Amino acid sequence: MIPIQLTLEGLYSYQERQTIDFKSLTEAGLFGIFGSVGSGKSSILEAITFALYGETERLHSRDKRAYNMMNLKSNRFFIEFDFYNFENKKFRAIREFERNSKNFEDVKPYDVTFYEWKENRWEPLPHVNTKEIINLTYENFKRTIIIPQGQFKEFLELKATDRTNMMKEIFNLSKFDLQGNVSTLNAKNKSDLDQLEGQLKGFEEINEEQISVQKENLILQQKKFEKVKNEFSQIEKKYQLQKNLKIDFELLNQKQESFKKLSLEKTDIDLLEKQTERFDQVFRLFNPLISEKNKLQKEIEFKKKEQKNQGEILAETEAKFNLLKKDIEAILPQYEVLDQSKIQENDLSLLLQMLQFSDEIKILKERTEKGSEKVKEVTENQKVFKEKIEVLVKNSEFLKSQRLDAQLLLNVGNWFSKKKNLAETLQIQNKKITDFKLEIEKVLEELKPFNINLESFKNDFELKNETLEIQKKLLSEKRNHLQVQQQLSHFSTELHDGESCPLCGALEHPNVVEFEDVQIELATTLKQIEEVENQQKEIQKSMSEIEKILDRKKFFESQLKAEEETFNQLNTEVENHQSHFRWKEFNSEKENDFELKRNQSFDLEKQIEEVSKTISQEQNNLEKERESLEKFNKALEDFKLKEKEVETKFQTNQSNLKNLSWANFQGKSFEEVEESYQNLSKSNLKTEQDYQSLMKQEKELSPKFAEQKTISEQLGKRISELEKEISENGTVLIQYLEAHQFNDLKEVETILGQEINVQNNRNQVQKFKIDFETLKNGVDELALKLKDFSFDEAQFAALETQFKSGENDLKIANDNVVKLASEIDRLEKEFKKKEELLKELSKLQKRADHLKTMTNLFKGAGFVQYVSSIYLRQLCDHANIRFHRMTRNQLSLQLNENNDFEIVDFLNEGRSRSVKTLSGGQAFQVSLSLALALAESVQSNAQAEKNFFFIDEGFGTQDLESVNVVFETLTNLQKENRIVGIISHVEELKEKMPISLNVIKDEERGSLIT
Repeated sequence: MIPIQLTLEGLYSYQERQTIDFKSLTEAGLFGIFGSVGSGKSSILEAITFALYGETERLHSRDKRAYNMMNLKSNRFFIEFDFYNFENKKFRAIREFERNSKNFEDVKPYDVTFYEWKENRWEPLPHVNTKEIINLTYENFKRTIIIPQGQFKEFLELKATDRTNMMKEIFNLSKFDLQGNVSTLNAKNKSDLDQLEGQLKGFEEINEEQISVQKENLILQQKKFEKVKNEFSQIEKKYQLQKNLKIDFELLNQKQESFKKLSLEKTDIDLLEKQTERFDQVFRLFNPLISEKNKLQKEIEFKKKEQKNQGEILAETEAKFNLLKKDIEAILPQYEVLDQSKIQENDLSLLLQMLQFSDEIKILKERTEKGSEKVKEVTENQKVFKEKIEVLVKNSEFLKSQRLDAQLLLNVGNWFSKKKNLAETLQIQNKKITDFKLEIEKVLEELKPFNINLESFKNDFELKNETLEIQKKLLSEKRNHLQVQQQLSHFSTELHDGESCPLCGALEHPNVVEFEDVQIELATTLKQIEEVENQQKEIQKSMSEIEKILDRKKFFESQLKAEEETFNQLNTEVENHQSHFRWKEFNSEKENDFELKRNQSFDLEKQIEEVSKTISQEQNNLEKERESLEKFNKALEDFKLKEKEVETKFQTNQSNLKNLSWANFQGKSFEEVEESYQNLSKSNLKTEQDYQSLMKQEKELSPKFAEQKTISEQLGKRISELEKEISENGTVLIQYLEAHQFNDLKEVETILGQEINVQNNRNQVQKFKIDFETLKNGVDELALKLKDFSFDEAQFAALETQFKSGENDLKIANDNVVKLASEIDRLEKEFKKKEELLKELSKLQKRADHLKTMTNLFKGAGFVQYVSSIYLRQLCDHANIRFHRMTRNQLSLQLNENNDFEIVDFLNEGRSRSVKTLSGGQAFQVSLSLALALAESVQSNAQAEKNFFFIDEGFGTQDLESVNVVFETLTNLQKENRIVGIISHVEELKEKMPISLNVIKDEERGSLIT
């Protein structure tokens, strides 16, 4: 993960929105974030982890996290973080929440959205799972990329199980946890084995001997089948001949019976044929003429009814048309004088406008007179304001000539301010030196109870420890001797003749050695060993306490030296500052005189400012008067133009009058003229509308009246034509009746009323004739065929019984052969399948042995622990490269048999000790080395082009020389294409950094990034 940009607002001390561009920082390879304690440095890392995971080290969700994380002066919390993942893809994480305006302590749940940069735009992701993006959980992110305060030694002090789980997740060691896979394979193999053994139980009786016996039986059954088949063939020929004769004689009898029935039906069929032909002839001759006659009669009735209705409508329309003509004749005289009446209406409209124009001209003349008076008043006011401004400007120029140079006051004020700050800093620095001296005295007091020589105490303790070790060795040898003697004594008391010796196995024991009871002496020896071990522990404990005290003494002495150097530098800076005072107007020792003159200058500035404000105010008043004057002049001009415009309109209207005169209406009121105009306008409008409406009705009714007349005449003509056609139709019918010898039309209608289906009857007759002839020919042919043959039913029954018996014997013989052949085929297939199952059983049994071996190998995640230990040792080797350099080859890191970290101390003959015995500075060095090695391994697995690592603690525990070694290590990382960021308040580091950010805390604005 490589950071690109971080924007935060409303987080802890960050009141205003701040943005960090990491591009220039990461390009440098090594950068720092510096600031005083509590300035908000660590909040930057917390903002990154919260943006990615929604988790923080300081607060949990149950701690009212949203409320406590938000700045108390802010109502909105916002974090936006852009970064590259291990695949060099660009992502953005945004988290924000707002304070409830009605309840200060209620902070609404935050919104979170992740984006990915695709095709030059941000596309939202469907999830907020950071582990999918950067391939690290929150816990391991804190251990490998950004290490917050208080977490730096976590990996070093993790228990073996927790560390193995961490390695398993970070390095994807779960792929080596094959226990589940092996168990699945073993279960499947066992299931397959059980299933196969169950299948083989069904093949126990299948063998080659059984197949041979069945083949011999098949040969015998095949011979028997051939014999039965030959006998049945002879019987079948005789039976088939008799069966065919029986069928022919039975068929002849059936056909003779059917022919008798058809002969009886022939008379009815002949009558049906005659009736059908008579009906068909009448239908074709008379049906069209009768249908046409009926159709013409119906149409005549319809047309006569329609003619009657049309006559009624025509009479009604004619009455309306005559009435309309009378109305038009009545309104025509009024319409002819309508044009003259409209001219008079227009003149009245013009006169109304002229009356309005006359009133407007009077009003405009009054406004013009008042406007002229207002212009004179405003002109006088302008003159007064100009005189006031001239007096104020002269007063301001006089005050400005009395004031001091502002830059001079600023420079001198800054000089006195810096002098005061240097004096206060010098006092604080002197107090720090005094405090460190007191701390060193306290440390020396803590060493007095140990009564040691600081130069030789280590050798003294080592001599004591070696003496105790020799004493312990001698006591241990004595203990072993006594324990052997005690055991032999026990054996000797248990020896009895005839029983075997537990040591040599002999049954006879002639010279049994007797031993004294050594139990008391053994107990004394064990107690002495315990006392020696306790003394060793006390020596080790004292040694550890003394080293801790000496480490503190060394730290305080280094801090005292640094503070004394700072004190000397401050003294030099005070002297330099004093030499830079070059203003003759003031005295460097008389700050009060300077303050008095500066205050006088400030009062003078206030007076100048007040005069300037008054001038500005009067100028504004003058400007307002000028604007008023322009406004009044413009209004006066508008009045005059408006008056002229209205007079022009009045003259235009007067010239347009045609029938009426202005003189006749000048004295009348507007309402009186308007009433005359409205009455005339309404009368003209009504006359025009009524005339147009009547003309429109005449235009619509005239063609309608002519059309109805035409329709009535056409209906009369059509009725005459239809009556003529009916007469012609009757003449033709009489001719047809006479020609075909019918008495009248009723006889024809009786025949047609039968409703005979001609086609069906003809088909029925035709079918009967065909069946009759076919049956007759069939009887004759069968009688001729059977003329020389006879059939005996009893003889046929005996032969049929013999045939069925032979057929049954043949089926039984054939079934026996088929069954035996099928059984042999089944046995051969089953035998082959049995051989294949036995081969598969052998394979599965062999696989079961292999899986058992693999189960023992991968049981209890043992293989994962083994692989994890290899990764840990590699980490240890990588960490030692830097740890050796930082500790000047005095210390080394190793893993013990329990996969726990321990320290190898080369100053003490390379003996190992717990990592908990390290000093604060040494613990930081080994933690930094391990963290760097872990981060390199994790990020190299991700195959990232660049690796990023952030540290937020530890540098304050290092002396100046150690800081230089750590910085050299971090600088070397830059050459290895790795990016390292640190957070610290150590000034020595800040001076060495190629690029850095500063975080300051303003009382009003909160934390600011510069």
